[in-house]
Amino acid sequence: MTMNLLKQIAGSRLPVTFYRAEDIDQVRILRAAGLVVALVPSPSNPLSMSGPASAAQVLAITQKGREELAKFNYPESRPPRWRSRSPRITAWRRPNAGGPSREASSHRMPQ
Repeated sequence: MTMNLLKQIAGSRLPVTFYRAEDIDQVRILRAAGLVVALVPSPSNPLSMSGPASAAQVLAITQKGREELAKFNYPESRPPRWRSRSPRITAWRRPNAGGPSREASSHRMPQ
């Protein structure tokens, strides 16, 4: 489940903020594993490591996190979208349009 959150983070625009307690706990796990750089609130009761946390903000994915994503083939490699499109603008060249005629280019002017 934590790897799913890492994939979600990788597909999001950073920084990304999480507000649900389950997501904040998963961000803590990802940060402890060294997969992300994140700002995670400290628990309000440090002895029991519990208490309400308002939000966790992921600032970046570390190199180790990118290596873990690569193990899962994320992001999937797919062909660029522009290669599958047909060209929108086409130019048709008309014969003898705007260029010198063959006769004019074969004759040279005396100097």
